[in-house]
Amino acid sequence: MKPNIEISNENMKEVATLLNILLADEYLLYTKTRNAHWNIQGNNFSELHKFFKSQYGSLDIIIDDAAERVRALGHFALGSLKNFLKVARLVEQNDDFGDQNHVIQTLLQDHESIICSLRKDITIVSDEFKDLGTADFMTGLMERHEKMAWMLRSHFE
Repeated sequence: MKPNIEISNENMKEVATLLNILLADEYLLYTKTRNAHWNIQGNNFSELHKFFKSQYGSLDIIIDDAAERVRALGHFALGSLKNFLKVARLVEQNDDFGDQNHVIQTLLQDHESIICSLRKDITIVSDEFKDLGTADFMTGLMERHEKMAWMLRSHFE
C-alpha cells in the first residue's frame, strides 16, 4: 500500500530515486572510511584508527536512516554493491594508506561532495517535489556531514 501523505506517487518515486543515490554515496563513503580504519598506518595510527571507527559508526546510522526513509515513501532501498556502484556519484578508489594526509583528504573530499549534492537535492525535494519531510531529513544529514568534514579538516589545521 502506498503512503497517503499528500505527495504524488510520481514525486515520491523521484524523491526515492534521489535518496537511493544518496544511499549509494553513503555506502561508498562508509566502505572507504572502514578501509581507512583497517589499513591506516603511521605515527598517529591509534588515534586515527579510533577516529575512523567513530566516523564509520556515524555513517552506518546514516545509511540505515536513508534506507528507511526510502521505505517510508513506499519504495525499495538499494541493497547491493552492484546497484550502489551503478548510481553513486562518489568513485571507488584505492588509497595509499601509508600517507595519512592523503587518506584524510580523500575522505574529506567525499564528505564535501555529499554536502554539495545534499544542498542541491534539498532544494529540488522541497521546491519541485513538495516533500518537506525528506528535505528536513536531508538537511539533518547535511549538518552531520558538515561536522564530520570539520573533524577531518581539523587534522590539517
